[in-house]
Amino acid sequence: MSNKPYTIITSEITVDGKLTLYRGASSKELMTFMDVEAYKYLHQIRAKVDAIMVGCETVRTDNPSLTVRYVEGKNPIRIIPCGSGNIPLDANIFSKDSETWILTTPKMPEDVRKAIESKGHKVFLFQKEKLDFKEIWEFLYKKGIRSILVEGGSNVNWQLVKNNLVDEVRLIHIPVIVGGEDIPTLVGGEGFKALSKLLHLRLRSHFVRGRQLITEWEVVKDKKA
Repeated sequence: MSNKPYTIITSEITVDGKLTLYRGASSKELMTFMDVEAYKYLHQIRAKVDAIMVGCETVRTDNPSLTVRYVEGKNPIRIIPCGSGNIPLDANIFSKDSETWILTTPKMPEDVRKAIESKGHKVFLFQKEKLDFKEIWEFLYKKGIRSILVEGGSNVNWQLVKNNLVDEVRLIHIPVIVGGEDIPTLVGGEGFKALSKLLHLRLRSHFVRGRQLITEWEVVKDKKA
């Protein structure tokens, strides 16, 4: 798929691969272990991309701003896939710092759509019962989005991995172990369940920012390479 935005998944992640303390908890709790240098790294990426995406579950749980604050730079367009339309109207993503696009289905109540648009943001309606991420990525490219940073959650990450839409994965490693079986990891969903289907990565770089190890991975497009 060539006509798609260049896609980077970025996340903080514990040594045992967890994103939160428990299912339903905000990832901001674990991010308290990140120091300023790690935040600067994350916000440097935000400042370089056209758009930033999180799922609506992340909006409901974390209430992120998705803006550039720790470095100088422009705020990317905030893009939220939310098929149900269940998104709080007082969320930080509806601030005037940047434009927000909500991608949804006919399930979104009309009054919610009007309320979002009255705040100066955009709602794009897709006609399928569930959002199709291949269709979304083609749509974003046609809208002029050439690069996008995806900061989760795990189900959005799975949609991108499953549909081979990812170009890079960048991880900020938090030196703690959470444990637990039913806790979100970097990629959720049903999983591939076969070696032949796995997404292969190549380590491009690793370094330390503050107290955090950071690893940067490229998706291997040609498994024979």
